[in-house]
Amino acid sequence: MWAICKKELRQFFSSLTGYIAIIVFLLMNGLFLFVFPDTNLFDYGYATLDKFFEMSPWILLLLIPAITMRAFAEEYRSGTYEILQTRPLGSWRIILGKYLAAWIVVIIALLPTLLYVYTIGRLSTGGIDTGGILGAYLGLVGLASVFIAIGLCCSSATNNAVVAFLLAAFACFFLYSAFDAVSRIPAFRSGADYYIGMLGIDFHYQRMSRGVVDSRDLIYFASMIAFFLFLTAKNLEKR
Repeated sequence: MWAICKKELRQFFSSLTGYIAIIVFLLMNGLFLFVFPDTNLFDYGYATLDKFFEMSPWILLLLIPAITMRAFAEEYRSGTYEILQTRPLGSWRIILGKYLAAWIVVIIALLPTLLYVYTIGRLSTGGIDTGGILGAYLGLVGLASVFIAIGLCCSSATNNAVVAFLLAAFACFFLYSAFDAVSRIPAFRSGADYYIGMLGIDFHYQRMSRGVVDSRDLIYFASMIAFFLFLTAKNLEKR
């Protein structure tokens, strides 16, 4: 597993693609938080990172499919997956190795955003809610972990990296926002809206982004990750 992880990390950072993906993520967050009107933190008049945690899922929705799209699709296209099969590695070791590598890349992209916490803390006279921010970061990591599992699943279903990117971006968008949109339909206002909303990633992420760390949300994220990794393993079995 570790050998696969190191190979993926080396491959990701051996070209400008990896660095550009991380730079674009940080640049987009920086522009939305400190430059663009309406989302600019300085226009709020008080210290908060709410906008960062609102915008990040939408940026990750594109960043993570870009990271995972070549995970299996490129292996299929170049024929190196057959070489992997000759090694003493089970499918789950390959999957977990690639998953861990993508997860590390996302964490590397998120680490510089801690500078935002420091900046807001310095600008605030009364301090910031450290516990709430830690909970929100935990929710963001959980959301990113689910997106990675979805991206790997989509990449394992095709040998075209572009198709894998589009499938993953659509699947992440659908699972993140579709259930919330359906729950807002007036026909479901009688009580079903709450349970429909619970099926979506956004419902659980929003609760954690407010600093509320609930075991039900953690179980939801873990279940989604396990489900999509299981589908990935099934896709590999077909190969």
